[in-house]
Amino acid sequence: MKHIRTIIEKEWAEVFKNRLVVFTMIFMPLIFTLLPLVMLFFIGRGFGDMGGVNMADVPVEFLSVCGEDMTGGECMQIYIVNQFLLIFMMMPVIIPVTIAAYSIVGEKTTHSLEPLLATPITTMELLAGKGLAAALPAILIGWVSFGIFLAVLPLIGVSKVVINYIAGPTWLLAVLVAGPLMAIAAVNFALFVSSRVNDPRVAEQIASVLIVPILGLIFAQLAGVIVINVFVMLLFIGGMILVDIGMIYLGVDIFQREKILTRWK
Repeated sequence: MKHIRTIIEKEWAEVFKNRLVVFTMIFMPLIFTLLPLVMLFFIGRGFGDMGGVNMADVPVEFLSVCGEDMTGGECMQIYIVNQFLLIFMMMPVIIPVTIAAYSIVGEKTTHSLEPLLATPITTMELLAGKGLAAALPAILIGWVSFGIFLAVLPLIGVSKVVINYIAGPTWLLAVLVAGPLMAIAAVNFALFVSSRVNDPRVAEQIASVLIVPILGLIFAQLAGVIVINVFVMLLFIGGMILVDIGMIYLGVDIFQREKILTRWK
């Protein structure tokens, strides 16, 4: 753990000196948090309590999510805000990708990788340190953003029923569990890429393809192809656990220290 902690501290010392990275880590979550709040605020102002909305106005595939004690207006609000659930899941994925993608290839360009690989540190400790250094701030920012989102909901007039749903198992599983698991997968993939290319910009561009499947999920939900609920989230979490375990072991297996050094000379 001492070696891992040392790598994390070293990575953070370098990352947080970059104002652009710090700005991105603050600005992007702020936008992602404000967007659904602004939409819910104006929906409330434009339609009042949405009392004129009935269950027939809610997409059929989403009715199973709404409880029997909900009005049509409350169900419609939940339907709308549910479209932003994947955005909160995206936060821990987008933020650390750039950090992780630069992590190894960036050290090669600054000639600091060779001394690091020459130390007694194991490959698992090296990848764990770099992965946690990229993932932990993003996961924490995602959780804080969700906390702010929940705290502001009563201030903009969102009903208690809607707030209880957002603070319920579907959202909590997505934000507190699925998001961090996706962050781990994203970081490991970015480290794979970073260890195989010679240019930091190429590493960032290749690693950014991770956003495409998430965007696909957003459009699938908008089109009614999938409806995110507790069952779907549990299946997704189970799948992500298997993916993360596989990627961790694969990363250690394909990270060949000697070949990386000789290939990049």
